[in-house]
Amino acid sequence: MKKILTLVFVSVLGGIIALATYTHFIEKEQTITVTESSNEPQFLNASYNTKTANLFNGEQSDFSLAAENTINSVVHVKNTSIVSGALTFEDLFYGRRSQRAQVGTGSGVIIDKNGYIITNNHVIAGASNISITLNDNRVFEAELIGTDEKTDIALLKIDAEEDLPAIEFGDSDHAKVGEWVLAVGNPFNLTSTVTAGIISAKSRDLSGRNSQSFIQTDAAVNPGNSGGALVNSNGRLIGINTAISSRTGSYIGYSFAVPSNIARKVVQDIMEYGDVQEGVLGVSILNRNSDEAKELGVSEIQGVYISNVEDNSGAKKAGIKNGDIIRKLDNVEISKFSDLSGYIKTKRPNDVVNVEIERDSKVKIIPVTLSKSDIITVEFIDMELRNLPSKLKKDYDIKNGVIVQDNKNKFLYSKLGIRRGYIITGINDITIHSVDDITKFTKKYGENAQENIFKLEYLNTDLERKEVIFR
Repeated sequence: MKKILTLVFVSVLGGIIALATYTHFIEKEQTITVTESSNEPQFLNASYNTKTANLFNGEQSDFSLAAENTINSVVHVKNTSIVSGALTFEDLFYGRRSQRAQVGTGSGVIIDKNGYIITNNHVIAGASNISITLNDNRVFEAELIGTDEKTDIALLKIDAEEDLPAIEFGDSDHAKVGEWVLAVGNPFNLTSTVTAGIISAKSRDLSGRNSQSFIQTDAAVNPGNSGGALVNSNGRLIGINTAISSRTGSYIGYSFAVPSNIARKVVQDIMEYGDVQEGVLGVSILNRNSDEAKELGVSEIQGVYISNVEDNSGAKKAGIKNGDIIRKLDNVEISKFSDLSGYIKTKRPNDVVNVEIERDSKVKIIPVTLSKSDIITVEFIDMELRNLPSKLKKDYDIKNGVIVQDNKNKFLYSKLGIRRGYIITGINDITIHSVDDITKFTKKYGENAQENIFKLEYLNTDLERKEVIFR
């Protein structure tokens, strides 16, 4: 028994000595090696959040100043419209039509201390009454100054006894992909709400017609935020939140804003002229994904390829030619048509734009004076008509006509099927050569133009000739 206890004691003592030796010599040496090494990789904390931390230093981004500079400039917009209710038996019996008030809401941004407010056109469309609630809960009745359906911008005005907190405009042309932005809205009259994200892309077109040039962000924007502010990290306005891409009607990761340079130009035009002054360059661009672009070898060019230059346009007068490649406008890089159209929307007729083109592998800069839009397009009985591109005339041997860009005329659409791509060739035995002929007809009959059309000649999208007599 004594021998067993002695053996146990010796074993324990040996273990203690071995552990002490390991701790003193081996473990200590390993610890020193780790702390003195300068080549060890630096691992980020597992809870790292790319939206609230910088990549390596772990410092949190602070948007409180930008939010503070913005929230009092963002307002709640309530739109009340009168709509007809469902027709009842009593309505039929008494010959009346029931009506009810319908309320829509959105956001807006104070852009002038005197009470001018910018919002979306779709927020106030059809309104019989518009009220504004400020971030301090004061309520004002608003006057509708003007709207522009194409850019979805509207200008309102309220009268307050003191100066209002107006937001400062930023330069949306210099906003960069990856830049931090805040989306500030006043949805559902909850006072201002702030969300953060980055610019995901620029010059986005949701229409498929190259008619839009949105800033795309991943900042959360829901329907009640429409008309609110998109601001940079300095709190300067770089966009008006307008749309979301969603099957459910709620935010799922993409939102879109009208660039501030476009919005500012639109409201300045409304204030100064009463409507939007559209300048045009006067060129048509070849779709880089088209078979023709691939055949020409221009599907991967740096810039946009000019397929047609409009007669009498500023581009034509300045010497720009078919086949030129536009690379920049006033040092703004152009890689697709929505880049070009978005920049031109910030300009007016007679403004001069420096166009950098590539021709025969040589780069040159050509100053172009922008033309009025009515040399190319014209509004006529709820249709947008455009001069036929010379290339289209040549390729399909079309002698005359104007092409339908858009048709909101329900009668012509439902009865004749006239839609985008149809070509109007004659009205009342008058041959239509250009939009000038349409303008002359409009001047002659004014608002009664449609009632004075007794004969219409046109080509459908299969270029089949049609003729309709209304009397």
